Amino acid sequence: MPCHNQQLNNVSSGQEHHMKQVRFANSSSSSTPAVLNNSEPSGISSQPAIVGQEEENLGPQLKLLPLNDQIRELQTIIRDKTTSRGDFVFCADRLIRLVVEEGLNQLPYSECTVTTPTGYKYDGVKFERGNCGVSIMRSGEAMEQGLRDCCRSIRIGKILIQSDEETQKAKVYYAKFPPDVYRRKVLLMYPILSTGNTVIEAVRVLIEHGVQPKHIILLSLFSTPHGAKSIIQEFPEITILTTEVHPVAPTHFGQRYFGTD
Repeated sequence: MPCHNQQLNNVSSGQEHHMKQVRFANSSSSSTPAVLNNSEPSGISSQPAIVGQEEENLGPQLKLLPLNDQIRELQTIIRDKTTSRGDFVFCADRLIRLVVEEGLNQLPYSECTVTTPTGYKYDGVKFERGNCGVSIMRSGEAMEQGLRDCCRSIRIGKILIQSDEETQKAKVYYAKFPPDVYRRKVLLMYPILSTGNTVIEAVRVLIEHGVQPKHIILLSLFSTPHGAKSIIQEFPEITILTTEVHPVAPTHFGQRYFGTD
């Protein structure tokens, strides 16, 4: 399993793996949502989910899930102010699961051969062991169950970051990680990237605990161009995986999901 609770030996030894690629966000002068052409094959695409005038080419560090009608509908329901909380949570959990699944798909793997019940040899792959999740409280906790649904034994750390009332700067109030987090690939979970300040502070804390930015995969549902740009400018080696880049992010997500709105 990609999330088996075991040390990632090849990380500490410096061995590198090429990440599997998904749809890259790139620059464009259009400010309208990009629609996948029916003649294009599904899967990897160079089209961004939506491109605003502020967005610049951020390179392969920013990855978008392949756009389809299912994802667009989930995004629409989550953004709709008339959506009931029950429907909101249901659709959010579905979108989270899609992001988590693709996040796991970014982890390193190796080829292997297994024997089927009929005695035939099958050439497949197996994921390298030694990964963990880290949620940025509170909204990041909404993504924990989606990760556990895919990885029953995965260890999950937590970070609590809030804005200082006087300086308005992000301040760390709590952080707890697996003792060997520095040896693991980290799936950092935070559903909404608005300014990027909270994530930047969280990544700094992980770096203080020995995690290399290139071993961090940020799982997010929605991002603004400014948020993604700020994070990548600060940490060029980090990977950001999201479903949409749009100037207006649904910042009500945490309140709606936990019923505190």
